[in-house]
Amino acid sequence: MTVAPHPREILLGAQAAALSLPVCDHYSGVPQRMRKSLELQAQMQAEFGRCMFDVTLDCEDGAPVGQERAHAALVAQLALQAPAGARVAVRVHPVDHSAFAADVDTIAGQAGARLTHLMLPKVESVDDILHAERALQAAGAPALALHALIESPAAVQRAFDIAAHPRVQSLSFGLMDFVSAHGGAIPAAAMGAAGQFSHPLVLRAKLEIASACHAHGKVPAHCVVTEFADAAVLQAAAHRAASELGYTRMWSIHPAQIRPILAAFAPEASAVEEAAHILLAAAAADWAPISHAGVLHDRASYRYYWQLLERAQQTAQALPAGVKPWFYDAGPSLSPSSSS
Repeated sequence: MTVAPHPREILLGAQAAALSLPVCDHYSGVPQRMRKSLELQAQMQAEFGRCMFDVTLDCEDGAPVGQERAHAALVAQLALQAPAGARVAVRVHPVDHSAFAADVDTIAGQAGARLTHLMLPKVESVDDILHAERALQAAGAPALALHALIESPAAVQRAFDIAAHPRVQSLSFGLMDFVSAHGGAIPAAAMGAAGQFSHPLVLRAKLEIASACHAHGKVPAHCVVTEFADAAVLQAAAHRAASELGYTRMWSIHPAQIRPILAAFAPEASAVEEAAHILLAAAAADWAPISHAGVLHDRASYRYYWQLLERAQQTAQALPAGVKPWFYDAGPSLSPSSSS
């Protein structure tokens, strides 16, 4: 009996794996908060039936100066102790930092099999990716994916080359360091939730990073919003990142930001229904062109609607019954009341 190819294989091909990352990447570096972040991840996984966000344990900003080795050992231990189904990553020190080699050796060497990826801060060029690759090879974790944090004007210029590297799965934008790298030429307001969407240099950098990712089938991850106590401001920024700038993932730096990010990146229920109707008709036609509501659709638009359904699942939206067999681990819906 011949099994029909899954829509992901038909429509996305080699890009399928990279495009399936959760829409929220939650950062934590203080020991107590790292543990609480992993507990929250497990609680929400039980609530929704799937892992709703990544937890990235932070060595760069989380490790006290002079205690980098002890912090790396703790991070490795936490990753090893994470429950089944957890998605745990680690941000190590930059490749030119004295603690980088020990970070990778300890964390990837001990817990590489439990990690989803390694986040590299202050990536300036492909050479930094190659440096990290060699370190992972030496640590016995040659297959671990890399995410790169773009934080300077020069790195933005090289974003397409960095995104093209096969080991790189995602690029993130480092807003605070990017602004600081301009020596006072960009005002501090550009680091805020509103200013980062209006200053031309910051906006250009965001667009370059998103474009580089989409050119190479990688995931663009939007930067932090530091006004963590204001859920409305955070959700508005997340919505703009998703709807205007092409980002499909965003950083969280406080547990209260996770659900607003999920809600902001979730497609509208009417769009999910339309996508399901179109894709079910396409599947019935063996993915040949169809007409829906007087509009012609083919594989180009099918790909868009499939990615919309994937985003609906990633953000715990209810899926129409007809498409659920394509999503074996689809969970219950994220109710509007839980997004604030």
